[in-house]
Amino acid sequence: MAEKINLIVLSGERERLQMAAMIASVGAVSGYEVNVFLSMNAMPFFLKGAGEQAPSEGPFGDLLEEKKVVGFMTLFEQAVTLGDAKVYACSMAMDVLGAKKDDLAEYVTEPLGLTKFMEIAQEGVNWTF
Repeated sequence: MAEKINLIVLSGERERLQMAAMIASVGAVSGYEVNVFLSMNAMPFFLKGAGEQAPSEGPFGDLLEEKKVVGFMTLFEQAVTLGDAKVYACSMAMDVLGAKKDDLAEYVTEPLGLTKFMEIAQEGVNWTF
């Protein structure tokens, strides 16, 4: 069984962000090392004050909001605070957005390039959302 979970999160759709966050939080509190790489359309949601109003891919995403399911931002934060998870921002996406380290949510660690994340993700199971 893998002892490490690596997630590349690039979608800006609620369902995909939610699933990645659920895997990160459950994995982290279950004793797995979890590494999350945020890029592309996911990145703006991890800037301070952005909120969790990601568009739904389909009706299930609307139900997540309607039923007030714990949101993806909270789950990613719990993965970091309750387990062994690290959430990295893609340095290229930050450059494109004009964002700085101080603009990131508090639990997001130093930005990384894709090359460095690929080095981190050489072992374990890798998923992309």
